[in-house]
Amino acid sequence: MRDGFEDDEATAAEGARKVGRLSYPFEVAPEVGSGEAVEVAPGVLWLRMPLGGSLQFINVWALRDGEGWAVVDTGLQTRETSQAWRTAFAGVLGGRPLTRVIVTHLHPDHVGLAGWMTRKFDCRLWMTRLEYFQCRMLVADTGREAPEDGVRFFRAAGWDEDAIENYKARFGGFGKAIYALPDSYRRLSDGEAFQIDGRTWRVVTGQGHSPDHACLWCPELNLLISGDQVLPRISSNVSVFPTEPDADPLSDWLRSLAKVKAAVPDEVIVLPAHNDPFEGLHTRIDGLIAGHERGLARLEKKLAEPKRVVDTFGALFARPIGPDLLGMATGEALAHLNCLVGRGRIGRKIDEAGVAWYAANSSGD
Repeated sequence: MRDGFEDDEATAAEGARKVGRLSYPFEVAPEVGSGEAVEVAPGVLWLRMPLGGSLQFINVWALRDGEGWAVVDTGLQTRETSQAWRTAFAGVLGGRPLTRVIVTHLHPDHVGLAGWMTRKFDCRLWMTRLEYFQCRMLVADTGREAPEDGVRFFRAAGWDEDAIENYKARFGGFGKAIYALPDSYRRLSDGEAFQIDGRTWRVVTGQGHSPDHACLWCPELNLLISGDQVLPRISSNVSVFPTEPDADPLSDWLRSLAKVKAAVPDEVIVLPAHNDPFEGLHTRIDGLIAGHERGLARLEKKLAEPKRVVDTFGALFARPIGPDLLGMATGEALAHLNCLVGRGRIGRKIDEAGVAWYAANSSGD
């Protein structure tokens, strides 16, 4: 359940307390999967739930809410994560009930246990409309055979038959790490403000990584729960998927980053879903935008001669792309390609085999 590829400079500095102009105010982090917590502000607890793989954990947050707790993000539906939450309910959360479960976006590491928690405590799921309904749509694909549209999509990207067969075998697994969603929810909307324990939290949404990702900003506590919208050491995956092959999520993503920068002051402490809480929001946003613009420039230069999607990975990713990363790399490469198409920088031609070839406009359309 990876959310992105590590940034080269930040990866080299992993473990340091400062990376560039970012600073990391907390010397101690909660142990992954222990159910223990670190208080990051009055009434705001930081817990870590296990993921496995290279990301290893997701940060989740418990906010004191009167006689109970509001939880932001949940972790995957796994036995290990459920047990960690049970430990937390009985321990650091003091046996108090959950009042609401707030989910930043639809990815299984964020929403996986929301249905379990809302049923256990008879409380409401809070989520943006697009995230809730798209999550239900994707969960409905669980166990279904891979659609022909998907096969055509990946063939057009240049996948070989082995990769196509792997896609067919793995399709329909999205919902396996998600407990059944509740049949109703409370909609979060961009710009709205609501109270948790007498403090105002404001919703700032973003697009590109997911349909309508919700960040939560509390001016009084000087905190931004950023989910995957702004991460300190990795760049969130921004991908095109077979359901919307001509989408331009990277342009959405870049606009959303600029929107967050304009809406939220630089002085906040950012509570991200992965890595550590940090200070330096605007610096990080500027770095993320600049990194994608550099990637777009490298990609356009590579397209002096026509290339398939699978031929462009070297312009965007420092690591080799094997079968385990092929789907994510394809989606992210297409996001950059579609962005360049939208900017009028490159063109696309489909050959007789249905494979798409991209080229800079000086040598293409």
